[in-house]
Amino acid sequence: MKLFLFPFFCLIALTSCAGYKLGGLKPKHLESVKSIYIPLAKTRVLFPRVEALTTNSVVDSFVTDGTYRIGTASRSDATLHVTLTSIDYRQVRASRFDTLRSEELEMEVTLDWVLVDPIKPGVALDQGTSSQRTRFFVADNLQTARANALPDALERASRGIVSRLADGF
Repeated sequence: MKLFLFPFFCLIALTSCAGYKLGGLKPKHLESVKSIYIPLAKTRVLFPRVEALTTNSVVDSFVTDGTYRIGTASRSDATLHVTLTSIDYRQVRASRFDTLRSEELEMEVTLDWVLVDPIKPGVALDQGTSSQRTRFFVADNLQTARANALPDALERASRGIVSRLADGF
């Protein structure tokens, strides 16, 4: 009797996930896109090496997600153009004795992006803006503290781009 129940339970266990598909559920208008080419990002801010940092953050986010492959310019289904439009700072916490001296700052990074069809470059498949924040403590050197916090803010904003293209929200 036990021998008869084992295959029955195995059959029930296997059919319970019959509607499951491997991989993410892409938005309908991006179902044909399998690989994306990401050229060097553009910037509207003055910050050293920010183009390369932005591009690396976006590529790393796509590789981590795994929904799309990163392709070359000639062998990709779409091209993602990313522009760093702003880096804004806000004071979160000031010194107890001098309110003009910041102890903790918040950095907000804004990325504009456009996903275009390489065959028809004027046609945008999708576009949007991704904006994320990060907080950091101000050390003796404010420029170094800002430079150390920038990759984290860019990574968070890049995840927003990938979430929109891979999941639709």
